[in-house]
Amino acid sequence: MKKKALIVWGGWEGHQPKETSEIFANVLKKLDFDVEVSTTLDSFADKEKLKDLNLIIPLWTMGEIKDEYVKNVMDAVESGVGLAGCHGGMCDAFRMNTNWQFLTGAQWVSHPGGIIPYKVNIIKTSSSPIVEGIDDFEVTSEQYYIHIDPAVNVLATTRFPTYDGPHAANGEVDVPVVFTKRWGKGKIFYSTLGHTIDVYEVYEVLKLMENGFVWASK
Repeated sequence: MKKKALIVWGGWEGHQPKETSEIFANVLKKLDFDVEVSTTLDSFADKEKLKDLNLIIPLWTMGEIKDEYVKNVMDAVESGVGLAGCHGGMCDAFRMNTNWQFLTGAQWVSHPGGIIPYKVNIIKTSSSPIVEGIDDFEVTSEQYYIHIDPAVNVLATTRFPTYDGPHAANGEVDVPVVFTKRWGKGKIFYSTLGHTIDVYEVYEVLKLMENGFVWASK
């Protein structure tokens, strides 16, 4: 039986959610998933349908969501359904909903300098299959500074400051780029990469997403 994935896209169009959903749907189909793509948050209204999925992928920067819908997603993930996402589509979604942030494990707060070149450093001591065979790499995109749940398992980081600013007064810090988290029986995967679809031309960026989909799916 094929695994089932739901991609829900919308919100701020600057992150190209439609185009990103098409890339992710193609990756999932090559992995032999049945993929449903939706443009409405009402897709989170039916809790039992969500629980029958293997993977949920939100691509919805900012916006607002009903508390009931968040609770349904939380319950589905707790039951074992995977949750995976990237950039603002998962961890800058629904800024006013702290339950969403509790579930997903992080919240974007800044990207100093805008589009800049920076390095992604893979945690070499990690035994996660998500980063197996992937080395450090360079990207040119938004370098996300995120506030994170201390319970997450960090798989890759990036060093700040790359771009000068008042935050540089704190000295160098390594901010997570890729992490995983558990929620009940469910597994959660997140990557900060993905401002616009050109970043997926970097092999490692798309490979991390593919590996994360496989790992998180029930």
